[in-house]
Amino acid sequence: MNRPRKVHVKSFGCQMNVYDSHRMADTLAPEGYVETQLPAEADLIILNTCHIREKAVDKVYSEIGRMRELKDQAELEGRRMLIAVAGCVAQAEGEEIVRRTDSVDVVVGSQNYHKLPALIARALDGEKIVDTEFPAEDKFDALAQPSPQAIAKRGISAFVTVQEGCDKFCTFCVVPYTRGAEISRPVAKVLADIERLAANGVREISLIGQNVNAYHGVDANGDAVTLGALMRRIARVPGIARLRYMTSHPRDMLSPVCDDLIAAHGDLPELMPYVHLPVQAGSDRILAAMNRKHTRKEYMTAIERLRAARPDIAFTSDFIVGFPGETEADFRETLSLAEEVNFAMAYTFSYSPRPGTPAAKLDDQVPNAEKHERLLRLQAVIDRQWKAFNGSFAGKTMEILLEKPGKLTGQLVGRSPYLQSVHVMAQPSLIGQIVPVRITDIGTNTLFGELADTTRAPALASLGA
Repeated sequence: MNRPRKVHVKSFGCQMNVYDSHRMADTLAPEGYVETQLPAEADLIILNTCHIREKAVDKVYSEIGRMRELKDQAELEGRRMLIAVAGCVAQAEGEEIVRRTDSVDVVVGSQNYHKLPALIARALDGEKIVDTEFPAEDKFDALAQPSPQAIAKRGISAFVTVQEGCDKFCTFCVVPYTRGAEISRPVAKVLADIERLAANGVREISLIGQNVNAYHGVDANGDAVTLGALMRRIARVPGIARLRYMTSHPRDMLSPVCDDLIAAHGDLPELMPYVHLPVQAGSDRILAAMNRKHTRKEYMTAIERLRAARPDIAFTSDFIVGFPGETEADFRETLSLAEEVNFAMAYTFSYSPRPGTPAAKLDDQVPNAEKHERLLRLQAVIDRQWKAFNGSFAGKTMEILLEKPGKLTGQLVGRSPYLQSVHVMAQPSLIGQIVPVRITDIGTNTLFGELADTTRAPALASLGA
């Protein structure tokens, strides 16, 4: 009997890539491909790439080199292995990838992975494939649905893409060029995906998109639905206990279409009090140069409106330091904004040029040493805030959604409303349930606790309470 073909998908970057990677595997499953975590035993390796991080392209070529060694070894064993490069680097590099290396068989852009079965079939016939054109059809309509077994294997939390692409054109960002214009999936299709996940044990849904709060998918009547209204519909799906969303743009959060999203934070128990709202800089001059389309004051207004709706809400963000033309005074405004908001956590980056973006052509680039020094100063502020945020929960009781077994015998790992990883000794039968846990210890990246008295209704730990 022939052994099943195996596919290994390695995902780089954001949650949208994780979601895309799952859908690639789902699309290949009807073709007889079974997922494997071991690239050496795969018949097909897919590198699902991200273009956001510094030196992203170099990292992809380095990874291709490592996969080339596995491909050569497979050939010695009498097996044929294909290598595919997908995602944003594939979209941006295209033909350059197959020009630079002969080990890649398929290059497929971020909007075309629904074509993978046909592309792989052509590659097996010896053709080198590059498909990075933006298609006319909706890729989501063509994707195979995950099997119940695949859903169960991936756990009780799931990402669901509801919006894709970007119309903002920040001067530092490649997303509008690699993901295309903003589009929103119809409400019925989103709900169908979530109902299928819930029926197979998923308890927590994270709605994702490049600008997820710009969501405007249509309902059965053809009317545009906002993200807040979509959240309320999803909350009625049996089995769904928690909702999250990311990533939001401050400009959209200030729009009237987000009024009901902000209100939902106050009156929808399933919506978690945790929002990722990238600011990038605290200086209006730099925000304008970035074409962020919001000011510092407008960003703070969005923060204040969300806090008014849900006082215990916590925020995370993204920062870029050393953008072209940034002065020490500009950077100090970024530091002061971080202090003013008091983030639960944030991702901080030194600016690095992305080919083809307007910022890459700007004069007055900040020296690397200066960028590094500023990054360390900002990161020190964020680290202090992060530690204080986690530390504020010591001795408090939180509602934890238990997700999976831990490393220790009898231990389970769950998530707090604020996405903190929480370890607790508990029976495996509690996986998928939300239980009260009293936090007893604070680790570097993890909280530790013990099951609280389940005869009493737990109160959600509030910030500063």
